[in-house]
Amino acid sequence: MKQELEQLLRDSLAKLAGTVLPAPPAADAVVLERTREAQHGDFATNVALRLAKSARRNPRELAEAIVAALPASPLLGRAEVAGAGFINFHLTAAAYARELASLHAQAGAYGESRLGRGERVLVEFVSANPTGPLHVGHGRQAAYGATLANILAAVGFRIEREYYVNDAGRQMDILAASVWLRYLEHCGERLPFPENGYRGDYVRTVAEGLEASAGARLRRPAASVLDGLPPDAPAGDKEAYIDALIARARALLGADGFREVLEHSLAEMLADIRGDLAEFGVVFDHWTSERALADSGAIDHALSVLEARGHLRREEGAVWFRATEFGDEKDRVVVRENGQRTYFASDIAYHLAKRERGFARLIDVLGADHHGYVARVRAGLIAMGQPGECLEAPLIQFVNLYRGADKVPMGKREAQFVTLRQLREEVGSDACRFFYLMRSHDQPLDFDLELAKSRSNENPVYYIQYAHARVASVMKQLAARGLAFEREAGLIAAERLASPHEQALLKSLTRYPEILEQAAVNRAPHTLAHYLRDLANEFHTYYNAEAFIVAEAPLRNARLALVLAAQQVLRNGLTLLGVSAPESM
Repeated sequence: MKQELEQLLRDSLAKLAGTVLPAPPAADAVVLERTREAQHGDFATNVALRLAKSARRNPRELAEAIVAALPASPLLGRAEVAGAGFINFHLTAAAYARELASLHAQAGAYGESRLGRGERVLVEFVSANPTGPLHVGHGRQAAYGATLANILAAVGFRIEREYYVNDAGRQMDILAASVWLRYLEHCGERLPFPENGYRGDYVRTVAEGLEASAGARLRRPAASVLDGLPPDAPAGDKEAYIDALIARARALLGADGFREVLEHSLAEMLADIRGDLAEFGVVFDHWTSERALADSGAIDHALSVLEARGHLRREEGAVWFRATEFGDEKDRVVVRENGQRTYFASDIAYHLAKRERGFARLIDVLGADHHGYVARVRAGLIAMGQPGECLEAPLIQFVNLYRGADKVPMGKREAQFVTLRQLREEVGSDACRFFYLMRSHDQPLDFDLELAKSRSNENPVYYIQYAHARVASVMKQLAARGLAFEREAGLIAAERLASPHEQALLKSLTRYPEILEQAAVNRAPHTLAHYLRDLANEFHTYYNAEAFIVAEAPLRNARLALVLAAQQVLRNGLTLLGVSAPESM
């Protein structure tokens, strides 16, 4: 409806071009907004106020000319000028009846559009280091990224979802060393655990699996492991200690033995992460390995592109990228003095590879602690000849999970942290998905465990699902009375849906396509979550005010057509959020 009304307004402005208006206005001059009060109609525009200066006209007089030039349409009941030059539009009952019929016809596709025009978009999200289970902060990134991808796909973008596996570098070595030490303990060796090792119970579980597959083949005496190592914290440097321990493990196990420990640890952690996300309803099209990226020559390729474009310099044996020339705060090392490529070199190579795979837009869903990362990668893309605006990076703020008044620590190397799996098991995946999306991603989230578990109207996910289930209950009651829903008869009689509650629900339903586009354009899934809560409220209010299964067949079928439409939109929206739509509660 909104698009048709916008076209009527454009037609009116085109008629006035060359007379009342100096020229046809720009496409973005036509802005329609939903009104907040029914007395002001259904939609309003300030286009006359925006064009008055260039037209050298009084805004109210210009608004009256625009209204007079509007083409006749069965969509539009009347248009009126208000205030200093606003135009309010009142739609006809037939317009809402037609939209209700369209909703029934489109069903699960209602709200979808071609806004994205098939543009290829790669959404990369979660991408947590495979050094431990996913925690509740990763869960928020997963819910946001998966839902954003769903919404973008619904409005016409060609979406692919990707998880970047950081399986190279020091953190993987620390995990391997941690697992090996727990393996040695399991084999009967007694030795201290490093301050900088990974301490969670999951490390013991992985180590037990290593012992089951390798037996005692990787066992080494504790004395040979500890002999000559520098002191650990607090007396010494924990970083130096863990690095020395990794070097000792490599020396004692040999390259093949250390690789076996690392590969076993990586495989176990990735299997856990994949399973956790799958149970959470989050599935990826691609799992891209950092090591595979390096082995493919992608990093060397990216560096050669920078070299050819004159954006590298050499200083004290290292190779530097001239990042400051592209908006970064300082130049960045891409190759260290020892010839090792840096993480930054991997990152820009990865993003160049994304572009060369044919993606027009790259969306990196990142934790809030990555705010400095974006400018660096964007600088690298620009330097390699890519448009900087192709990269977007929504930053997901932290989750505060409370048990009583105590905040739970989230560090992976501490023995205490709440995993995504633990949270899901306590409150359920539906509540997790919805609660993660209730607040804008750029604001911290306080996750109320007790509210998420409650079966009350204060719990928004329960409230929405209950609305969906209530419609199913109505249809069961209809069948129990020996009656059937006659869709065509209901849609023909839809103009009889004239009560305030019916009008409010109808208007709320027809906002759904606009909400989807807003959520997509603003990268704001919480917009959809809030809308569904409001829609459920309109439905429950209507349910409590009116009887649906009335004796008069045309009115009964019209009301059933309305509540079934509400159920359909609730189901469509919940599906995009990754939340189930139960038939009973």
